[in-house]
Amino acid sequence: MLLVTGVSGALGSLVAERLAGREDVVLGTRAGLPGTRRLDFDAPETLPEAFAGVETLLLVSAGYGEDDTVVARHEAAISAAEAADVRHVVYTSLSGDGDHLTYALAHRWTERRLRSSAGLDWTILRNGLYAEFLTWIATPDAENRITGPLGEGRLAAVARADLADIAVSVATDPAAHRNRVYELVGERALGGADLAEALGATYAPGTLADARAAIAASGAVPFQVPMLASTYSAIAHGFMDGTGVESDLRTLLGGREPLDALDVFVKAVRQG
Repeated sequence: MLLVTGVSGALGSLVAERLAGREDVVLGTRAGLPGTRRLDFDAPETLPEAFAGVETLLLVSAGYGEDDTVVARHEAAISAAEAADVRHVVYTSLSGDGDHLTYALAHRWTERRLRSSAGLDWTILRNGLYAEFLTWIATPDAENRITGPLGEGRLAAVARADLADIAVSVATDPAAHRNRVYELVGERALGGADLAEALGATYAPGTLADARAAIAASGAVPFQVPMLASTYSAIAHGFMDGTGVESDLRTLLGGREPLDALDVFVKAVRQG
């Protein structure tokens, strides 16, 4: 039996769509909606029942929160998997070039916890930043300008649909990926000028200080301010362009060409 977590999130929902109707798959949701098992990492008492009979766990990162919150959630999940004799955990992590991002710590902690786990096989999918995420940081303003401080940097963004396809492929045949770490960054790095040109906009990058102030004023919760600021900075200073990372994306897609991240970004912006 395969248990998939995080199915109410952007990536998890795509995975759930691809696995719909399979009798050997169960979905975990915090609310315990019809057709799912109640699974709440903030309520560890829900986990033994949710993990009963599970052989493979697809642990979609519960990364929306402060580090201590995320680490506690992942610790609860992994401990419950050990106690329930789950055989294999597939974890959706963060690409290796993302270590300068403020939200990398919880991912690296979880990878280390899996490696030292009691009796679990594991696979780590180090996902690059989504092409769709660019709509958060590079959508044109009312004057049709992209002002995010991306500098001359580039992002090797990857389509969320491709990552969902890979997660399904690995989680439904985990033995073939036992104790492997895969880097899944895009093959085409995109800069602010590329994004602007594709939308018929102007690229006029501001400063990190301006961006930080704008994020704080937008109503973002406190941890989101450094999260987004560090993302701008890491891209602008050349750490997220995919150089030095040997991507396994095409291999795990069965050799097919990945979706074009620029096309995905443009479609996401235009759909609002």
